Amino acid sequence: MRQFPIFFTVQDRPVLLVGGGEAAAAKLRLLLKADAWVTVITEDPLDEILDLYELGEIDWEARGFDAADLNGAILAYAATGDDAQDRAVSAAARKAGVPVNVVDRPELSNFITPAIVERDAITVAVSSGGAAPVLARTVKAAIERLLPPNLGRLALFAERFRGAVKAVVPAGRDRLRFWDKFFSGPIAAQVLSGDEKGATEAMLAAVNRRTPEEPGIVHIVGAGPGAADLVTLRAQRLLNQADVIVHDRLVSDEILDLARRDAERIDVGKTPGSHPVPQDRINAIIIEQARAGKRVVRLKGGDPFIFGRGGEELDELRAAGIAADVVPGITAAQASAAATGMPLTHRDHASAVTYVTGHLADGKGGDAPAVDWSALARSGATLAVYMGVGAAPRISQDLSDHGLADTPVTLVENATRPDQRTVTGRIRDLADLVRLNGITGPAMIVIGSVAALARADQGTDAARMESMSCMAAAV
Repeated sequence: MRQFPIFFTVQDRPVLLVGGGEAAAAKLRLLLKADAWVTVITEDPLDEILDLYELGEIDWEARGFDAADLNGAILAYAATGDDAQDRAVSAAARKAGVPVNVVDRPELSNFITPAIVERDAITVAVSSGGAAPVLARTVKAAIERLLPPNLGRLALFAERFRGAVKAVVPAGRDRLRFWDKFFSGPIAAQVLSGDEKGATEAMLAAVNRRTPEEPGIVHIVGAGPGAADLVTLRAQRLLNQADVIVHDRLVSDEILDLARRDAERIDVGKTPGSHPVPQDRINAIIIEQARAGKRVVRLKGGDPFIFGRGGEELDELRAAGIAADVVPGITAAQASAAATGMPLTHRDHASAVTYVTGHLADGKGGDAPAVDWSALARSGATLAVYMGVGAAPRISQDLSDHGLADTPVTLVENATRPDQRTVTGRIRDLADLVRLNGITGPAMIVIGSVAALARADQGTDAARMESMSCMAAAV
């Protein structure tokens, strides 16, 4: 650790800023957000600085720097861009014992302004000690994506109840447990979702000891197509809070790594023709875990409401009186389209898209109605077939019989993952495309004229660009 990280109070206190360009203005904006009283020394200020001076929000003097300007200042910034001037400010500040920062000159500074993530009362500072400022900003951006927008409101909400909690909850371990339970529980989730009225009522009940043991809750969460960086921010937050994660086979290890390390993981994955954990048992598991007071994430590949049986599970949870919500995910059709540069709708090709499951094509749909391939063939819509690899011969035959034998088809296996493969051809050859290319993994079948727009190398390009981006961020 090259610097000792602290948060310095500058509210209503004097700070000196020497310089008038964009770098100086950037520091000025930051200082004013912390309510510092800033004096700017420059002969050539930006209009932004002049406007602030005219509004009475800063002091400004149109001249060069003088060591006497440091009198009374608690911090000093130099942002002139002129080596001699910046060195003069640095030397004078050090002599006067005033902490000084020279923009982009760590060797002339004795403190560094970090990359900052701000959520009202919550502030996160990221620094590389001057070694790699661009990397620090990259880390900041990653943190920005992870923190919910209302995090600061949660801190202010908790502050409102500090006195009440202090009055009724004994100090020490009991109080620590209370707040730990609060910040990781459903009341905090209500605040983060914007329901402060409901959260206030629940908090008053909790403080007054009228709340029984916290009930469990189930979040039915879409994990997307497999790439960890395509998981939604809400899904990441819930994974980090979950006590139990009940997940499918298609959920990648990279996504599971986003969860709390001490969270219990229950694998209920299915493979084609093999369902070791039937749906009824999955329903029972998530209900049992929630009734035990746990925060449960039911994690599904893709989107829970697109052939994910999320609706069935939600019905069961509601019937059992369990609180539940649904977090959408990027479904396989969208992921496959994006990963291959193949739009599902296009003004020159298709104005609609239809999702259909291949299970219904090969007789595995149970009591569900059979697919009306003749109607689909006449619709002119793009057909996105899920779980259709095993039914490829039947799909090929039925659509060919209804006039689509020469229609383009694209198969995308393991979309967005490093082992993504894209195969293109015609409907009449669909069964051979599956067999000759050895397609066995999760695959999306897209049928229609848009399928001819797919690029087999699109996924490879995307992976290479992502790799190059990661390498650049690490430099």
